[in-house]
Amino acid sequence: MIVAGIGCRKGVAEQQVMAAIETALGAYGLAVSSLSALATAGHKQAEEAIFATGKTLSLPVLLVDDAALRAVSFRALTDSSFSMAATGTPSVSETAALAAAGQFARLLGPRTVVGPVTCAIAEASS
Repeated sequence: MIVAGIGCRKGVAEQQVMAAIETALGAYGLAVSSLSALATAGHKQAEEAIFATGKTLSLPVLLVDDAALRAVSFRALTDSSFSMAATGTPSVSETAALAAAGQFARLLGPRTVVGPVTCAIAEASS
């Protein structure tokens, strides 16, 4: 299972979310078709662009609650003071990807930032 964790500012466009996903996957030589799901923080449930991207890609969008994000925070590779102040986690995209991909998931690398959207790729341990 490979999960793209998404973080963003309010009101982003679907094209911006898609660009962040494609850029993050490209860094690891992966195609969009390798994804099993998108994931984001529960408080992003009103971000239509994330859900529109999931629909376009025929992928579920998993909402991760704050407790699950905090539980994997120590495994994040990025330490964003903005994310910490806003959400209590060092990186929404990294922690969402890790939490959604499962207990033994690993990040392929630090989040990718494309304008107002961040994307991190996590892979479930096999």
